[in-house]
Amino acid sequence: MLFDRPLIIATRESALALWQAHHVRDRLMALHAGLEVELLGMTTQGDRVLDVTLNKIGGKGLFVKELEQALQDGRADLAVHSLKDVPMILPEGFALAAIGEREDPRDAFVSNQYKQLSELPPGAIVGTSSLRRESQLRARYPHLDIQPLRGNVNTRLRKLDEDQYAAIILAAAGLKRLGFADRIAAVLEPEQSLPAAGQGALGIEIRAGRADLETLLAPLHHPDTAACVRAEREVSRQLGGSCQVPLGAYAVMRDGALFLRGFVASPDGQTFLQAEARGEADAPEALGRELADALRAQGADAILDALAT
Repeated sequence: MLFDRPLIIATRESALALWQAHHVRDRLMALHAGLEVELLGMTTQGDRVLDVTLNKIGGKGLFVKELEQALQDGRADLAVHSLKDVPMILPEGFALAAIGEREDPRDAFVSNQYKQLSELPPGAIVGTSSLRRESQLRARYPHLDIQPLRGNVNTRLRKLDEDQYAAIILAAAGLKRLGFADRIAAVLEPEQSLPAAGQGALGIEIRAGRADLETLLAPLHHPDTAACVRAEREVSRQLGGSCQVPLGAYAVMRDGALFLRGFVASPDGQTFLQAEARGEADAPEALGRELADALRAQGADAILDALAT
């Protein structure tokens, strides 16, 4: 027996978060005979406040603070997150013990009337919860009316079905994991909508120094995904990435090397800076810093300074 008690996973109680936690639970129980795993469902501040956009109430870190408190208090052993929701700098005393293999990292165009973004007429209302998506939409489709969209996946789909929006943009990974792949009218390639750092990947967080959990979780760690995500997160870390910054970063592994793309934009999409870099897979943070420097050389700091005022 690995533990003399059940292992406890802290998780948000949204359908997607519960899917992710159950996925990790089932993988662990299949890998370690006799291991018992239970879930501790929690409602976070990000789940409670739904009438204000995330960038105005503190960002995506609101989805993880309560889970980290459960780890700190010893009520849970690990927490499962959508990695794009995890702040770029973890609080002292916490660590990402494993990064799971990535699902589809792209954004998805969801509409009951239209098959792709280019079909939307002037003034069509498009819903998104993300400044990153909003800035890209405004830059490429300035004739559209971009409106906030909060709530879990089911809530967002319901609002679309109630004709509050002509279309909405969601993460393809969440739709696929919840069995809503058939709702995707079109998947947006990175050239259309560059993903968020870590999008589509799961991160498993623990208290730092838990060597027992690091060993237990090691089989869930996917090195190629981790290398890509580490490069992406370093771009965001260097540029102060959060919900308040329209920023995207996306890396892929090609022939053992990393190809990284990133952008920083003004919220209205009027200023849109993008760059790319290639580098060794065993030094992803260095590649992320290189790309962040390239964006700074184009004037990214001016955008960041304006957003901070």
